[in-house]
Amino acid sequence: MVMLVMLMLAEAMEELAKKGYKGLQLLAELSKQAATIGHLGDRYTERYLNKNDYRNPQQSGIEWVEECLAAPRYFYKMFRMTPEVFMSLHNLLVANYGLKSTSNVSSVESLAMFLWIVGGPQSFSQAENRFVRSLWTVHTKFKEVLKCLRKLAKDNITPRDPTFSTEHAKVRENRFWPHFKGAIGAIDGSHVEVLVPTEDVVNHTCRHGYTSQNILAVCDFDMRFTFVVTGWPGSAHDTRILNHALTNFGDKFPKPPAGRNANFVYTLVLFEVYVIDLCSFSGKYYLVDSGYPNRTGYLAPYKGSTYHLPEFRLRRQRAPQGKYEMFNYLHSSIRNVIERAFGVLKQKWRILKCMPSFSTRTQAHIIMACMALHNFIRDSALQDDEFEKCDEDENYMPRDEDDTEEQEVAQPQVDEILEEENEVTMNTVRDNIANALVS
Repeated sequence: MVMLVMLMLAEAMEELAKKGYKGLQLLAELSKQAATIGHLGDRYTERYLNKNDYRNPQQSGIEWVEECLAAPRYFYKMFRMTPEVFMSLHNLLVANYGLKSTSNVSSVESLAMFLWIVGGPQSFSQAENRFVRSLWTVHTKFKEVLKCLRKLAKDNITPRDPTFSTEHAKVRENRFWPHFKGAIGAIDGSHVEVLVPTEDVVNHTCRHGYTSQNILAVCDFDMRFTFVVTGWPGSAHDTRILNHALTNFGDKFPKPPAGRNANFVYTLVLFEVYVIDLCSFSGKYYLVDSGYPNRTGYLAPYKGSTYHLPEFRLRRQRAPQGKYEMFNYLHSSIRNVIERAFGVLKQKWRILKCMPSFSTRTQAHIIMACMALHNFIRDSALQDDEFEKCDEDENYMPRDEDDTEEQEVAQPQVDEILEEENEVTMNTVRDNIANALVS
């Protein structure tokens, strides 16, 4: 009996010891959590409650902007546009696209802050110091203006004449007319260097060896962008992006109007009536480089022959030889409007030379916003240094040192992709133009 009582007592003491140990463990865990919460509370207090006194600068951000507005040349250097264009853009965004002032930050300062960041480019920390605003305010206002410019892009990145009913003055120049009378613009891709997460580096590494987004753009002969696709990784080929755009943005893509009686054109070719044949093809087309297939609506140069203008210039004074070189030289001369447009875009909005580490979606939005700004400045018909240099000298090429020159000289590699079969119609058009040039 005594042994039984002793055994029961031992079991009870063991159970009590187990509960006590669990209790000590629970107490230790609670103490640890309390210490963590206390540490977080200290950090919150240090960051959000123990703020420094409000800065009283000698010159506020808006005062600096107003001072710049009174000095047009300085304003242009800081914000990449003239004061007249700036105020016109500001008034448009306020009236139609939702740009608003708040109790602390005016809409003028918000827009100037955005332009200063994308034009410099300047970091958000630099904007915080220059405009004497908190980093949170800088980020907030940047996103607000970006949203407004995305809305603007939907309206102004479009053709002026959606029906392409008239020929542009550029096409009517003696050396191009009537050979390229069906040309309505040019298409090309351009790489914008971006920072991406480690897992996306391989997919975004382009043929130039850096991570980028490959931007597909259509432009007219006024150097205006009429259609843009952003967001593709740098490894994507131009043709793939174009095919995807035609399939998925068919209602928005400014497709060239189809020509009439393509079979009749082919019959004329059999009889070598080149001049009549040039007039018989009424279809419109975009000019593309050899990275794209030569198909209906898209006229490409001859492969295997000198094409890019710098290659012709390296030959010093020797003129293009033969019909293929003659065609390629004129084709490149009129198609380089797209390269000049990209050159002006990147020279003006230098954030495009190395995009900060935003999300891929935000990077694409910034690119689109810069292109909307490009078109707005061009449409304003007001003074702009970069556009005026291009208008005054057709050989002037704004250069992006990291991309444009290499892209212009290098021949695109298309053998690795499954290229669509060239269509008889555009091959015929190209041959007839080449024959007419040397006849």
